Amino acid sequence: MPVALQGDDGGLIILVEKPLSDWNGLVYDKIIASLAGSTVCAGAIGRRKLMIPTDNTLRTSDFDYDLPDELIARHPLAQRDRCRLMLLERATGRCSHYIFSDLPSLLRGGDVLVLNDTYVIPARFACYRRTGGKIEGLFIRELSPGRWEVMLKGAGKCKVGEMLQFPGRADWTVKLAERIGRGYWQVELTPADEAMRILEQVGKTPLPPYIRRARTDRDRGADFPDTIERIDRESYQTVYASRPGAVAAPTAGLHFTQELLSTLRDKEIETVTVTLHVSAGTFSPVRTEQVAEHKLHAEWYELSARSADLLSRAASQGRRIVAVGTTSVRVLETVARTGAITAQSGWTDLFIYPPAEFHLVDALITNFHLPRSTLLMLVAAFCSPGSTDGIKMVRHAYAEAIRRRYRFYSYGDAMLIL
Repeated sequence: MPVALQGDDGGLIILVEKPLSDWNGLVYDKIIASLAGSTVCAGAIGRRKLMIPTDNTLRTSDFDYDLPDELIARHPLAQRDRCRLMLLERATGRCSHYIFSDLPSLLRGGDVLVLNDTYVIPARFACYRRTGGKIEGLFIRELSPGRWEVMLKGAGKCKVGEMLQFPGRADWTVKLAERIGRGYWQVELTPADEAMRILEQVGKTPLPPYIRRARTDRDRGADFPDTIERIDRESYQTVYASRPGAVAAPTAGLHFTQELLSTLRDKEIETVTVTLHVSAGTFSPVRTEQVAEHKLHAEWYELSARSADLLSRAASQGRRIVAVGTTSVRVLETVARTGAITAQSGWTDLFIYPPAEFHLVDALITNFHLPRSTLLMLVAAFCSPGSTDGIKMVRHAYAEAIRRRYRFYSYGDAMLIL
């Protein structure tokens, strides 16, 4: 049986006699269940120690900061790889400044870039009540042919069984089948059809809610909204996206071009793909005061046999694994917690925050994230694994980015953390 000891930093150290992959699942579950309110932050491949923080004093407000509204990037750059790139060195906290196309000079031969190849679907849609009231919707997932889980805005007064209509489309009717709560519904579409076929007809790019276009943008002509939508469909998609299913983009990957990927390959920097279908949970704010009490929405992930083999060999050879985006991090660290780098798929709700440890990720490329978000918490954890010191480091880096007028959020600039 594992032996639990109190660590010097207030955490619980569990010493085991064999790798986690060999543990009896029931024993593992009992250990976790006995630690009320705690979250697994570390433990895995080739290690015989599992660190579980017992200090639940970390507050959501610890990840707050003030951002001038004009620094929110509301439009993509004309050239993806011309965004700015901040290099943050974890060992010293030092920040230096580049252009994203400089990335090959900041990495080294033998590094492995991990890309999330999910494809953003046109998940945003509108429909109308028979009274004329507009309902804004976001597709979450297809439960069965013709039955979807969606998030609806403006449906507070709607009743189960009510019929809605897509604007200008008599092809399908939408029945409110079940109210789940917090804006989530199950709906039935008649006639039943593949979700992607319907969304290609009625859906639009699911931009984050903080990308609000100015009225002057909307008033440039009758066809201007369609022009913007065409631009967003291309720009809010990575150049290597291939697996449909995301309702938000893995934004760190938006800065790559085919030319830049070719330059990286020429420098013997390998790329490997994973899949995590980013869900609406990425837009959900952390509403709990205590960070540990927040529950992350589960998202579907996949790791292919080819990718698993390459990552396993890279890790055994001591090569750096560079995650492109927090979504890639969550796939890699989910895999690490299974005890072996093998082909797998499933749902992950892994929530990474200080003082988490990391087991596969050696470097991270990421954007600048919203205050109080789970993405910012993950970045803070990565800046100083095993402690909460990364919060201060991130605050310093973000303050410098604001002083230097970096562009923030999905269409914004990037950061490389080494």
